[in-house]
Amino acid sequence: MERDVRAMVADPRWPLTPAQGRADAIARRALATPDGVCWLFGAYARWYRLDPDGQWHLSAPPAAPAIRAATRPVTVPIPYWVVPTGPDHAVDRGSTQAFVGPDVPAEVTERIRDLIVAHRGLRREDFPLTGGPFRQVFAAEVPSTVATVWGTVMWCAYAPAFDGNEVILSMFGEFLARPLPGDEFVRWLPPVGLTDLVDLYAERCRAGAHDAGLRLAELMARTADVLRADPRFRPRASALIGMIEPLLTQPWLDHTALQSGAVAHTWLLRCPPNLAAAALAEVSPGDHFRHVFYDLVEALAFTADTGADPRAVAASLLAADVASVTTDAVTYLYPWMDDGIRQALYVTLADPDHPLRGCWPVDGRLPAGLTPPDRSTAAALLGAAYATGLAWCELAGAVPPPTGFPVSGAVGQCLVNDRDDLPREPTTTPRKRVTETTSDWLYSS
Repeated sequence: MERDVRAMVADPRWPLTPAQGRADAIARRALATPDGVCWLFGAYARWYRLDPDGQWHLSAPPAAPAIRAATRPVTVPIPYWVVPTGPDHAVDRGSTQAFVGPDVPAEVTERIRDLIVAHRGLRREDFPLTGGPFRQVFAAEVPSTVATVWGTVMWCAYAPAFDGNEVILSMFGEFLARPLPGDEFVRWLPPVGLTDLVDLYAERCRAGAHDAGLRLAELMARTADVLRADPRFRPRASALIGMIEPLLTQPWLDHTALQSGAVAHTWLLRCPPNLAAAALAEVSPGDHFRHVFYDLVEALAFTADTGADPRAVAASLLAADVASVTTDAVTYLYPWMDDGIRQALYVTLADPDHPLRGCWPVDGRLPAGLTPPDRSTAAALLGAAYATGLAWCELAGAVPPPTGFPVSGAVGQCLVNDRDDLPREPTTTPRKRVTETTSDWLYSS
């Protein structure tokens, strides 16, 4: 069904089809799983789930082959917002892998190094670092050009969790005011918002140094162009280039926005439609949370091989991270979840003896049944888990722990142990493992 919808939306006639005709065509391609739940492949090239209350939610579909094979076609009424427009289906998802395990390619790091070397010696009087989060990261004498390269790397990263020995981080070491958060193995870096990045350019323009501001914007575009070679950077890097390129040929474009203070909003309006999903966190933190949680469920697809339900496992792992920071966050998360995920999150947090607690890390290690089968799967799970943690913290107004979330930290241990040493023995008796759990929560669709 997914292939059918993709082919239909890719047809050049799709955008010319009346809205009702497009909605009817998508509605006829819904599916019902054996438990009676309806699923639909629609906007943003993703699946949606129909709750009993008639609400559609972005939701990764069941992964078990037996469940997928038992679906049947149905026709259901659908809201306009789940109908793909065309450009949204051409979205580039890139890779959810973190920068732990697979290193950033050498050709990317060397070209980033060249940009730093070419811009590090510029006069700080011309490129001052006056405020914002970058002022807390870098030493007082560092020019904003270096911060611009750093900010672009961080903004373009799907999930800014980096190996402590990653070359692309090491080259910034001499400019830092203090050590980066994390430990010797993983640096759990905070996200950089588009407003933080844009303010570097806007400050120079407002100070009357318009040429310097444009030079910073060009440096962002050049850095993003280098980063596009790595799929973990590519979607956001392409979106950033799409926002900046018109400015470089028409330097007056942001004149009104600079006066009103809406520069970041103006940049977002210039983002190409097929790349808009990459900047979703800047527009709707709730929808961004939905999408990265979807990525988390997909990253856990390997658990279906043991008979577990990746959706329930993802809800349990989310609960582990929420419990480590603040359970008050669930008030902000529930409205953005489908009924099944919401109930699984609730019971996992409310009942210490619930079988889904068996998915939680113990002594910094994942249960045996949740250990990823290979390094690339582990890197994808680490990235999706960390991105989900940052997303729900942003949505709930919580502060991400500088030492990382329990789940992403445990996945990081899988990669570190595989690389450097043998897994350490647990110091306490683990709770029930996922493979020992027979609850319907874990094995249902």
